[in-house]
Amino acid sequence: MTTSIPDIEIPKPPDPETKPAAYLRSIYAVRERSEIVLEKAKADQLNHFDVDLSKFQNTADYVVSIIKRDFADDYKQIPPHGRWQHFEVGGRPRVTQLLQSWPSSIDSTERTRRLIDLFLVSVLLDAGAGTKWSYKSKESGKTYSRSEGLAVASLEMFKTGMFSSDPSQPHQVDAPALEKLSADTLAKGMQVSEANPMSGLEGRANLLTRLGTALRTSKAIFGKDARPGNMIDYLISHPDTVAAAVPVVPLPVLWSVLMDGLSSIWPTTRTTIDGVSLGDAWPCSTMPAGTWQNIVPFHKLTQWLCYSIMVPMTKLMNMQFAGSELMTGLPEYRNGGLLVDTGLLTLKPADVQRGLKLYRETMPDASVEVVPMFEPSDDVVVEWRAVTVGFLDELLAAVNKGLGLTENDKLSLAQMLEAGTWKGGREIAQVSRPITKGPPIGIISDGTVF
Repeated sequence: MTTSIPDIEIPKPPDPETKPAAYLRSIYAVRERSEIVLEKAKADQLNHFDVDLSKFQNTADYVVSIIKRDFADDYKQIPPHGRWQHFEVGGRPRVTQLLQSWPSSIDSTERTRRLIDLFLVSVLLDAGAGTKWSYKSKESGKTYSRSEGLAVASLEMFKTGMFSSDPSQPHQVDAPALEKLSADTLAKGMQVSEANPMSGLEGRANLLTRLGTALRTSKAIFGKDARPGNMIDYLISHPDTVAAAVPVVPLPVLWSVLMDGLSSIWPTTRTTIDGVSLGDAWPCSTMPAGTWQNIVPFHKLTQWLCYSIMVPMTKLMNMQFAGSELMTGLPEYRNGGLLVDTGLLTLKPADVQRGLKLYRETMPDASVEVVPMFEPSDDVVVEWRAVTVGFLDELLAAVNKGLGLTENDKLSLAQMLEAGTWKGGREIAQVSRPITKGPPIGIISDGTVF
């Protein structure tokens, strides 16, 4: 990450007045729209949360304490937030071992293609699995849950060739294999059973099936053999990529590959403008009224994917990404839960009651650690996610100050997410709800948002 990136011009965002759908699908819109909700939060004018700004410094101090504990004064070693670390749960370098298992004749480009294949499928399987699911590794015999369990499960399925149609090359992902994938096959691979239930299994299976179709139909990006990893060739040859000492890809080019190349995989029942599906973008009552002005886009899984696949491209091919600061914090329940569990945000009483009612209706047998629960499209969740994006930017400045870091050595947002807010959100949840270790607000997962 120390390579100097030449100054290159980043494309401007689409004009929301003339191209609202294109604007709301752009990376620029995520931060710009969330900032409107953040300003309302600072004035304690949110519709669903009370905001106690006196707790902001406590939240920042907690994040600083987590980072100091784990990285002492060697903050440069903090990796950017990405899927790579989840594969290495328990201190086992599974990605490195995978790379070492391939013959030396496999060049760095093909190695990167294979990791992108793996990472893309793994990220799409990384929606919340619920509190009851776990996965027992066939390789180590150890049991993992949540994101790490999903990572290990997807890696072991990848290694068996579940996502490849080529028996001679199991370590790849391609359209023919994905299009044949059934929910039953996925359930078997992820050890799902009545005793080991997973939230949103059908949604995940459908997502991978639609991914197969997207790979097959976007040949310019994913090639004739319809593999996610072929995007590396598209990126390197893209006219906006600068061939300096190392390839420098403008972040919006990579974003376009993920948003446009994979647009057909997302459910079409979500928010649309002029017939264009916006993906992970939702109306929010806190926003101004209007045909597009009331919508807050997040594109969380696309951002998580973007963060994740940038890592192997940088590590293996030294590719750099100009404009990566356009990326935002991820609006998911660990980062958002941190803000609630530290007292910065408090769900208003009427919403608490409404959420508890849905919890009792959805999980009638649950009797411990009851939390308010909502659908992903609920106005509570949309407002919570928007204010999370805004406060993560504020926390980055406060955390760098708390660590005593200057302009030259300060943490990036991706590093703070990795070592601080995501990890901190998980740890405070384990203390606050030791049985389920879940977030303070529950979200009914369909496997396509979180």
